[in-house]
Amino acid sequence: MTSSAEFKDRMLSLGLARVSEAAALASAKLIGRGDEKAADQAAVNAMREQLNLLDIAGVVVIGEGERDEAPMLYIGEEVGTGNGPGVDIALDPLEGTTLTAKDMPNALTVIAMGPRGSMLHAPDVYMDKLAIGPGFATGVVTLDMSPVERVQAFATAKGCAPQDITVCILERPRHEEMIGQVRETGAAIRLITDGDVAGVMHCAEPGTGIDMYMGSGGAPEGVLAAAALKCMGGQIYGRLLFRNDDERGRADKAGITDLDRIYSRDEMVTQDVIFAATGVTGGTLLPGVKREPGWLTTETLIMRSKSGSVRRINYRTPANQH
Repeated sequence: MTSSAEFKDRMLSLGLARVSEAAALASAKLIGRGDEKAADQAAVNAMREQLNLLDIAGVVVIGEGERDEAPMLYIGEEVGTGNGPGVDIALDPLEGTTLTAKDMPNALTVIAMGPRGSMLHAPDVYMDKLAIGPGFATGVVTLDMSPVERVQAFATAKGCAPQDITVCILERPRHEEMIGQVRETGAAIRLITDGDVAGVMHCAEPGTGIDMYMGSGGAPEGVLAAAALKCMGGQIYGRLLFRNDDERGRADKAGITDLDRIYSRDEMVTQDVIFAATGVTGGTLLPGVKREPGWLTTETLIMRSKSGSVRRINYRTPANQH
């Protein structure tokens, strides 16, 4: 087989689940231990080891950083056996390193895979993001709207009052003005300390109580979130934000020339993808790794955009193997 082999998403999805599970189990040993770097490294090591068992010719397009910053799972690293389809891989071995170190909710291991050339090579800069769940007309909310206009437009589309809308925002000083404007509408805000891939996914997952996500966070996480919504349904818009010439240089290196472009979900992820996330610490989307005498149990969300299928896989394994 060569890298021109067909991307068989159905066959690869279970392998992707194993990759996500392995990272969660490795980082679980460090939940609440106060060491973010050690937790992240454990997840990276386990994820890379499992990825290299898959029959793919994979390239990491969203990863741990540039090669000189990250020795493993860096952007451009080739993974897999090399005997299989050429694929793009976007990953965050531990989305929520601080959440894990402090034993706070919603830490996940996250990975998405699609055919070669299917994902935006987002540089490691900030991205202004706006996301809603499925079932609404395209463009009902846009990044060009003010926060107040977004809430009002979405409430109208949903047929409710702004007071019935809940917006998820990353709790950062840079968002203070946005938070104030959203609160002026009467909408509720769920502030999160970390983990904006999970924050965006909350918009599309029934029962979370979140209607909309807005604010700036990492651009790589924006692409991962777009891959999730490609499977779950919903809209996400992202605009790269540049603070200095070094960051603009990263965009140039990634082949991005229009620095003001607003990317839709299907421009960030252009073809069908598969997506896996495993809970590390318990949260709204997934329970965390469960420890009981002699056993460890994980729950993994596996999604395929081609079929719209969503699976939840419980995995129970002897603790002495991890």
